[in-house]
Amino acid sequence: MDAAARFFACIDRRLADEPLAYIVGQREFYGLTLQVDKRVLIPRPDTETLVDWALEILRDRPGAKLIDLGTGSGAIALALKHQRGDLRVSALDASQEALDLARDNARRLGLDVHFALGHWLKGIDTKFDLIAANPPYVKLDDPHLEALRAEPVQALVAGLDGLVDLQQIIDNAPACLSPGGWLLLEHGYDQAKAVRGLLQDAGLQDVSSRRDLAGIERCSSGRLSALPGP
Repeated sequence: MDAAARFFACIDRRLADEPLAYIVGQREFYGLTLQVDKRVLIPRPDTETLVDWALEILRDRPGAKLIDLGTGSGAIALALKHQRGDLRVSALDASQEALDLARDNARRLGLDVHFALGHWLKGIDTKFDLIAANPPYVKLDDPHLEALRAEPVQALVAGLDGLVDLQQIIDNAPACLSPGGWLLLEHGYDQAKAVRGLLQDAGLQDVSSRRDLAGIERCSSGRLSALPGP
């Protein structure tokens, strides 16, 4: 296909509402150029709020061990490793196709991240200083889904209330956190209060939320007690 044919093919794809990031095959995220395609969600600036918060939490923890759940393109894991080379970073995804793309991004960027196939924290027996996740959180009947139809639905939708995957991660996280370790989650624009409640119900401390650049409570976190229980 010559240059003109490729150009008009790209125009046709855009006219069909395919996201520009898929057409050009890349997206900028936290200073990194990531390859993206229809195997993964397109990384968004909202998620940089989560990366900023994670770096603050880990500021005084050299060599901290962390895991990024549902890594997709690898955006969160790779951004954290790029900013802090001393961190021991793992990344998990239930999609082998997504993992293949994330590994390609890591190799191209020269970042040492351990990738593995898995569904949230199922079967994980390692303790982490930080667990980060940007899981599916869109409600099944959310009207915004129409605008997202080009992206993988399994990475977007989480049941009728959008909390199914968040609930599962929160329920299992305390057993996988080191004393004083943090769980940090991205969620929907209207879910902060519900997620804070789930974090508190799981026995986590210092539960709070943080706003993104649009002023929306986009991420919530909680900390496992550093002291043994009663």
